[in-house]
This record gives sequence, structure tokens and C-alpha cells, in this order.
Amino acid sequence: MDKFFAITERGSTVGREVRGGVVTFFTMAYIIVLNPLIIGTQTDGAGKYLGGGDSPNLALVALGTAVVAGVMTILMGVVARYPMALATGLGLNAFVTFSIAKVFTWTEAMTFVFLEGVIILVLVLTGFRTAVLKAVPSSLKTAISVGIGLFIALIGLVDAGFVRRTGAGPVPVELGIGGRLDGWPTVVFAFGLLLIIALFVLQIRGAILIAILSTTVLAILVEWLADVGPTVNGDEVNPRGWNLNVPELPGWGNIANLPGWSDVKDLWQLSIFDDIGGFGDAIGSYDAAAYIAIALLVFSLLLADFFDTMGTMTAIGSEAGLLDEQGLPPRTEAILVVDSIAAAAGGAASVSSNTSYVESAAGVGEGARTGLASVVTGGLFLLATIFTPLVAVIPNEAATPALVLVGFLMMTQVKEIDWDDIEIALPAFLTIALMPFTYSITAGIGAGFIAHVLIKVVRGKSREVHGLMWVVAVMFVAYFAIEPLRRLLGVE
Repeated sequence: MDKFFAITERGSTVGREVRGGVVTFFTMAYIIVLNPLIIGTQTDGAGKYLGGGDSPNLALVALGTAVVAGVMTILMGVVARYPMALATGLGLNAFVTFSIAKVFTWTEAMTFVFLEGVIILVLVLTGFRTAVLKAVPSSLKTAISVGIGLFIALIGLVDAGFVRRTGAGPVPVELGIGGRLDGWPTVVFAFGLLLIIALFVLQIRGAILIAILSTTVLAILVEWLADVGPTVNGDEVNPRGWNLNVPELPGWGNIANLPGWSDVKDLWQLSIFDDIGGFGDAIGSYDAAAYIAIALLVFSLLLADFFDTMGTMTAIGSEAGLLDEQGLPPRTEAILVVDSIAAAAGGAASVSSNTSYVESAAGVGEGARTGLASVVTGGLFLLATIFTPLVAVIPNEAATPALVLVGFLMMTQVKEIDWDDIEIALPAFLTIALMPFTYSITAGIGAGFIAHVLIKVVRGKSREVHGLMWVVAVMFVAYFAIEPLRRLLGVE
């Protein structure tokens, strides 16, 4: 096992890999609960719920989400041997649900996601995706890592309710509620953040995992004593409640009656292959405008998936010290192949495109350096299909302090950027700033790429721009202009 995963070679131990895998799972387990709430409660263009039913089946969506995430993350660990986990991509699932599936049926929308994954896989196997990665200047790769660090720190703060959207006025976000910290969940998060900082500074082994578990215990006690409840309960909204999971120990009856592996057969109901005939009939009835709309939607998905993974993979490798002199992680092509298969698998299973998670950096912060950590994370996703209530015990407020700490660790790479060289500094700044400000890795990368090419051109150095950077920059211009293009072409 040590030789297969190169554990000693990468300066790690089995214990660190296990801890790292567990931490990564805890920081992204929310997707099992959140994905069904996003895609399982919405109707498609035909007025049907996910899977074509007349009523939502959130348990089945949660099961599919966990199974696909578990299998693909284990595949990442065994094939690519890289400490990076995959699951349904947030943002991508919302885009599919509220944009694509409102026009097309859910089967059609998921088929487009499946095709997007296949296209990316072809780009990997032809060497195009790896070539693009090699063509990116090292300064931009560093900026991508730093930007992702700020992005995941913001994710942690927002998911914990420490930073909130105002929803009105000129200021988009604020501290807590009305500019002040309020509510027991916020207190729990603050405790967790202070604890994880203290343990990290003291160089305690397992600092992140210890902090998550300790904060979860505190959260359970707080909920038991204060009966806080969730932020949203039916039509009732409690801004001082727990943002996603309510930290309550489940009763034995709930555990004993959980959906298990005997229910996996029901996942076929979600598969696009269950209604592939219906898709074939529909595709033949599309007019020219529909085909253009499909092409633009698939292009948007493809570009987001393409560069989100590139940024995440590079950032994690940089944090783990695994990048070579070209800024590439070991087994780059295998990583990209698995990620591409995951995108297609998410579409085929009707749980939306699966992609690499920046939360994997939390496991790296705990010491993970190899694919063994991914195998642990994937195994826990599969176990979560049986023990969902136990997973739900850990609230966001207990797991997200890890993202803030890892954001700091990734931010320290900013010193490697030459801020005195405008050709490097300005594209790097846009990359770093736009990731958290737009809540999008792709937007940050796109802005940096376009600025890099533009500055080289206006300075008369266009010959220094790699050919693939020209191609990608043009693609990003089209990506940012996708809505004007759709209106120009008369596509709704």
C-alpha cells in the first residue's frame, strides 16, 4: 500500500492520510443534504420533478449524490492517487436546475451534462487539456491557488453565517445579522475557528479533525440546551438558526430505518438511460434555435468544468508541495481523466455534474498527500448512504472553520508573485480578486487569462503569448459574453 500510493515518498503516513480523508469528508458532506434541496425540489420544463416524477424524492437524490461521489472519489484515489475528492458541483447544479432544466426536461438536461463530460474526456485523451495547463504562466497558476484560498475562506465564513448577504442596499455582504454577530450557531463557529487556530499554532497533530469533532460536541450541547432549530423550517425563517444541519443525535429508530444498499437499485430511476428513448424522440423535434441554445449551454458547462478542476488541482498540489517544475501535479492526465468521467457520471446518474472540490484542501491541511486520503473520503461517502443521520449531526458551523484556516495557508503563496511587474501583477490581481467576489473559480481564471493576453498585445509582446493562451482567452471572451450572444442569435 505504501508503494502503491507513494505514502512515504511524499512524506506522509497512513495516519495522516486517514485523518486527511476524514476531514475532507466532513467539510464537504453537506452536499449530500444540499444537492437534493437544490435539484430535487424543482420542476423541469415538463413540470416534472427530478426523475420525471410528480412529487420530489429527496431521499433517492441524496442516495444518488452520495453513491456517485463515493465511487468517483475512490476512483480518483486508486487511479490518479491524488488527495482530491469529487461530488456534485455547487453552482453547476444550480445552473443546470434553474437555467437548463427550466427549458428542457430533466432527462434532456442531464443528457447535456453527460455529453459535456464526454467532450472534456476527449479533450483530455487528445492531450488538449494538459497542453492548456502547461501553457499557463507560473504566475497565473500561483494566483489561481491564492484566489482559491480566499474563495474557500469566504465559503467557510458564508456557510457558517459569519458573513451574510444583505439582499438589499449598496453593500452586498455584512458581518452576521445587521452588521453584528448574533445567534448560538455563530458562537459555535467562532469557538471552532479560535480552537482550530490555537491547535494549529501549537502544531497539534490532527488539529483540524480535533477542532471539527470538538466543535460538533459543543454544537450538540447548544442545540440540546437552547433548541435553536434550522434557519428554514417550512415557511418559517429563523436567521439565528443552524444554516444546514441541525446537530441533534438521531434516535435509534431513525438509524434502523435508513435507506441502505437494498435501495441502490432505485437509482436506475434517476439514470438518463431510463428514458433514453424519450430523449431520442425529443432531440429530433428541436429546431435550429434549440440546437444553438444547447450548444451555448453545453459550452458554458464545459468551460466552467474545464477550468474549475484545473484551478482546484493546481491549488491542492501547490498546498501539498506536489507540483513539478512546470507547475503540474503527479499523474496529471489520470487526474483529469477521472474528473472528466465524474462529470459524465453525474449526468448519467441525474445528480448533476460531479467535479473536484476545493474543500479537499482541508484534508491536505491535515496532512493528506496521496490517493489513500481520497479512498477514505470516498468510503465515507458510501457509508453515508447508510448512516445519513450521523453525517447530519455535524453542522456547517463546526466544519467550516477548517476552510478558513486552509484559506490562510493557501494565501501565503501570494509572496511568490512579482508585484513589481505589471504584466504579472495585474492579471494575478484580477484572478485573485474575482474568485471570491464573483463566487466563481472560472470567472477569476478567465479574467486573468484575458488580462494576460491583452497586456502582452498592447505592449507589443504578442509573440510571447502561447498559442493555446490565445485560444483560451477567446473562449473566455465568448463565455463572459454568452448572454449577449444568445440575445443576438435570438436564443432564449
